[in-house]
Formats: sequence, structure tokens, C-alpha cells
Amino acid sequence: MENLKIAIQGIKGSFHHQVAQEYFQCENDLDECMSFDELVKSLKENKADKGVMALENSIAGSIIPNYALIDTNNLHIIGEHYLDIHMNLMVLKGQKIEDITEVHSHPIALLQCAVFFSQYPHIKLVESGDTAETARRIQEHKLIGIAAVAAPIAAKLYDLEILAAGIHTVQSNKTRFVIVKTQNKEIQKENINKASIKFELDDTAGSLATVLNVMNNCKLNLTKIQSMPIIETPFQYSFFVDVIFDKYKHYEKAKKILELMTTHFKVLGEYKSGKR
Repeated sequence: MENLKIAIQGIKGSFHHQVAQEYFQCENDLDECMSFDELVKSLKENKADKGVMALENSIAGSIIPNYALIDTNNLHIIGEHYLDIHMNLMVLKGQKIEDITEVHSHPIALLQCAVFFSQYPHIKLVESGDTAETARRIQEHKLIGIAAVAAPIAAKLYDLEILAAGIHTVQSNKTRFVIVKTQNKEIQKENINKASIKFELDDTAGSLATVLNVMNNCKLNLTKIQSMPIIETPFQYSFFVDVIFDKYKHYEKAKKILELMTTHFKVLGEYKSGKR
């Protein structure tokens, strides 16, 4: 497999790094981006060939700004990967949980571990840009009394001790990541069984129900629908939808009908479904 430059949100040891390893099944060069905006910029400036972007979590829900980033920057989803998220509390070796005064991590990671931390009211939760970056900072600066919430890979990479493993509230904790690039042509039609689309509707009663009925009649299985307000038009919404199908021709038929029924229709990606 050719060596690619993969843009990830975060640094080595982050969940995005883990997804890059698992999806591409090899170690590629990484462009470590501290925000999703930087990740998009990396792709658009051709610094990276493909990007890994979290889109939704089974506990925290959709990462809505990332839908907008994909749409407004005309990125294309060319694949997806579901990752079991294991949150771990990690520190410099030799400390106990009673020694910890602050825990730093990404806000979504902290949210997913809220019940665990409710047992330790003496610990202050501090939001940071990335799970692994905090783990690295603790090791680099030998921070005492500070802990990180991150993946097991971060503890291994940055030689930290895991005080508590699997501290996320709901043990079945999955995040859906998408693989994005600036061009859409990636796989053959016969291998495509999932699509992400966006559409807008006029203000007619029952218009959304009619669209959903078309999808059903064309044998599409709706797996996700996310609405977002259209800023320029108060109380009007865009709909981001994921559908899976057995045959590409069924999706193609639905696409032609929906292009006529909607006021705006856009394909965000056509790809092979990942395993949940």
C-alpha cells in the first residue's frame, strides 16, 4: 500500500491516530492538527492526502460543526470507521487518585466520564484541545497532581500509569469517524453501499415525510438524519442524511428523484459501510 500523508485531529496517541492505524492498516505519515479547521486546511492546501474526522459518538451525539466543515469546504466522505472508545485516567507513575487535583482532556472525553468524576469532587475538570496532547504534556513537563483522560495507546506512548481504566459512563461507547478528501472518486460503484447526502426543502407541510417515503420505496435504509438551521433563512433547515443500500442502482434511482423534490441536493460521499 502506498504511503500516504494522513491529517488527524490531535497528535500521536489520540483516538484519531488509532483510527488512522486501523483503517489504513499501516503506519502512514501524519499531519497532526490541533483543530478540525486545521485538518480541513491541511487537505485543501494538499499538505495531506486524506483526513480522519470524528462525526458522532454514541454517548455525546453528533459533532455538528464537523458536518458544516465537510459541507462548506466541499470535502468528500470516502470511508468510515467505528471505534470502541476506552477512556482511561492516566498520570505520571507513582501517584494515587487522591493526589490528583486537576484532570485535563477534550471536553467530549470529560463529558463521557462525568459519572466517574462525580465520585471525586476534589478534582477540577479542565477542557483541553486533545486527549493525547495532555498526556504528552504531563510527561514532558513532569506534571504532578495533573491527570489526563485518554486512550490506552497514549499511556503507552508517553509512559504514563493508568489509575483507572474504562471510566466512561456507558461501557458501549463508540465513535464514528469518517475518512475525507478533496476528491470523491475512490471506490467502484459495486463496492459502494452507503451514502451521505444533504438536502433542503421548501416550507411545505409533509415535505420531509415525502422525502423519507421516497427513500423507503427505493429500498434505502436511513441510518442517520441530522438537521441544521440555515443561517440566512430563519426556521429553515438543512438535513444531513446517511443511507445504506444493497444495490447502487436503488440509491441512484432515489438520488434522481430527490434532486427534483428538494430545493438543494448535494452528495457528501459514497463509500463502503464500516462495521458498527
